[in-house]
Amino acid sequence: MNEDTDVQRPQRRIQAFGRRAVLRGAAIGAAAPLLSAATTTAAAAVHGAPAAGSASFRWLGTSGWRIDAGGRTVLFDPYITRFRTGLFDGGLKPDTKLRSDPGLVREHIGRPEIVLVSHAHWDHIADVPYIAKSTGARVVGTETTFHLLVAFGVDPDQISVVKGGEVLDFDGITVQVVPSLHSRNKRHSYFAPGTLNAPPPTVPETISDLPEGDTLAFQVTVGSGGPSAFLMGASDFSEQAVQGLSPDLAMVAVPAGTATFRYTSRLLRALDRPGVVVPVHWDNFEEPLSEPPRRDPVMDLSGFAAQVHRESPTSRIVVPDYRTTYGADMRAGTSTP
Repeated sequence: MNEDTDVQRPQRRIQAFGRRAVLRGAAIGAAAPLLSAATTTAAAAVHGAPAAGSASFRWLGTSGWRIDAGGRTVLFDPYITRFRTGLFDGGLKPDTKLRSDPGLVREHIGRPEIVLVSHAHWDHIADVPYIAKSTGARVVGTETTFHLLVAFGVDPDQISVVKGGEVLDFDGITVQVVPSLHSRNKRHSYFAPGTLNAPPPTVPETISDLPEGDTLAFQVTVGSGGPSAFLMGASDFSEQAVQGLSPDLAMVAVPAGTATFRYTSRLLRALDRPGVVVPVHWDNFEEPLSEPPRRDPVMDLSGFAAQVHRESPTSRIVVPDYRTTYGADMRAGTSTP
């Protein structure tokens, strides 16, 4: 969660950067390109992987993604139910009850094989127990994520505990686990910190029952040649940990403040200036996915885009929406149920 409710900035117009710098998605049912055909073909030539139609990406809001490749689905931080906590209405209510809407979740997740969880705040994990129990998908996350999911009734054998540094081979889908950091507020403090080394004594019921539990990032690579996507769940990172990843796509969490020193420029340099940068975790995540995304008022999305453009002028900035399937090449496609 990016949470710094004291920061307020006026909204500036993204359109000022022009179509070359910022690309908005097409209507649902079209596969808008994230990577150019030339980029994907070049990767395939080096690694011997098929160039076209290798993967599609759908933003699930907040930091969440659905990645579909060859009939297989990977989810990252799938928070779909998006219930109100007061965070965007004048004051967070820590006693807000957790909930998950099964019908709504099923509309968006397909048949996931792998669920990657960055950390255990509600806007990243609240729907994961239902997804895990109803689909049998393997969940990859921290020890805290493990203990919370076990408390929710998920089979322990279904959960892979990771710490960062692991490179996992899921039969052609490679997941690199990256030790990472949660974003900080303007007081240089974490929101709802804490870790668990055992399941809680009772089933978590409220958002305050879910501590951060440390934070991970992931890089997912489809096939032997890509595309590779770097996925963040919060707007801070370990510079040493991301060096050398060089992803094709970087789904970068927009910072809510300036507590992290030169966040954008340091991150882009460490990632070797990715060809495509996709800002995430800038939306009001308490509004339904059926509505167009609305910016969290504390997020300076256009300011972030300007920083990306200055630091990495060759990177294409794709501002995602909820109702678009993005392809990894120029080939059109359709969304899958």
